[in-house]
Amino acid sequence: MGSVAIVELNRNCAKTVEEIVKLERKIFPKHESLASFFDDELRKKNSGLLYLHVDGQLAGYVMYSWPSSLYASITKLAVKEQWRRQGHGEALLKAAIQKCRTRKVSRIMLHVDPLRTPAVNLYKKHGFQVDTLIEGYYSSDRNAYRMYLDFDSN
Repeated sequence: MGSVAIVELNRNCAKTVEEIVKLERKIFPKHESLASFFDDELRKKNSGLLYLHVDGQLAGYVMYSWPSSLYASITKLAVKEQWRRQGHGEALLKAAIQKCRTRKVSRIMLHVDPLRTPAVNLYKKHGFQVDTLIEGYYSSDRNAYRMYLDFDSN
């Protein structure tokens, strides 16, 4: 494998944002995609985005936010198809967890389609637990698991 780098998005890097929006549109169904209001998401002071470059190409990204001082939320995790099953999603998830931990939150939450087994397994591997099944979360026929990871309060 060549050079791999996880980088925090510089909000002024229009070319990278454009690449991420393109990937967002390709991976997520239109009603789940943040593509149309991506810039608004990035302007929020309580959110962040890390992206992964492999040999200079965008391979994936993770978005996270901390809506309160109590918890953070991983809002998106996406890896381009040709880069999947190579540990990139895991690297992004670990980096996002670290970023969220620096905010001193006690819990990270996320939503995932139960049918996306590799994603569910990845989250479980890193200590996330299923909280509940939310019916119709993504659309009338697509549910979501709400998952959480708690940190020790010491």
